Amino acid sequence: MTTTPFNIIPGFAVPFVHTQVPDSEDLNRRLLELFRAKASDGAVFANPQPSMHASPGLFESRFDLFRWEEPSVQALARFCSAALYKTVQELNGYGEDEINDLQMASDAWFHLTSKGGSFGLHNHPMASWSGIYCVDSGYHADQEPASGCVHFMHPASTAGMFVDLGVANIRAPWAIRPREYRLRPGQVVLFPSWVLHQVSPYLGESQRVTVAFNVWFRKQQSSAKLD
Repeated sequence: MTTTPFNIIPGFAVPFVHTQVPDSEDLNRRLLELFRAKASDGAVFANPQPSMHASPGLFESRFDLFRWEEPSVQALARFCSAALYKTVQELNGYGEDEINDLQMASDAWFHLTSKGGSFGLHNHPMASWSGIYCVDSGYHADQEPASGCVHFMHPASTAGMFVDLGVANIRAPWAIRPREYRLRPGQVVLFPSWVLHQVSPYLGESQRVTVAFNVWFRKQQSSAKLD
């Protein structure tokens, strides 16, 4: 008896990478102290040309964070750099010579988000990969579940045009719902820079503290791994 071919394949999957800085408590403590000290200087370390209107309760730093010399910042930069190179190598199928011939440049900054702070829907059109590192989620069980969550929009604009039981419960990677992540301290999430995302209002009494970064690559034989 002949078996009729029947294959389900992911046609347009979007890669998300989750990783975790090991034993991140001390690193996060040092980053938190540094960021709060810099933010207290106000405009000296604030982003001078924000691309979006910052909501009340949100401090956004300059975009040169990964070029700061503080050991805590450089430790985080090295971890994120290694994760990005691993991601690019695996997804593109690059060999050792090819990946070693890529030089990465970056923008990186930190956010301190107090109660009511949020960040609107956006993407990063001049980069290939973006990422978020969580220093402190600021989340406690008494908050609303969506407090400070990162929402990634489904990239297919027509995905929800008609929803019935034939599609409502489709599992990943074919699900049509947005992805929502509550970041944990020490967690890094990497994603393609074109994916639209936003941060829900943070409703806690402390602060939500994160580092964000965008990167792009060029072919240039160099031992430098992070600009």
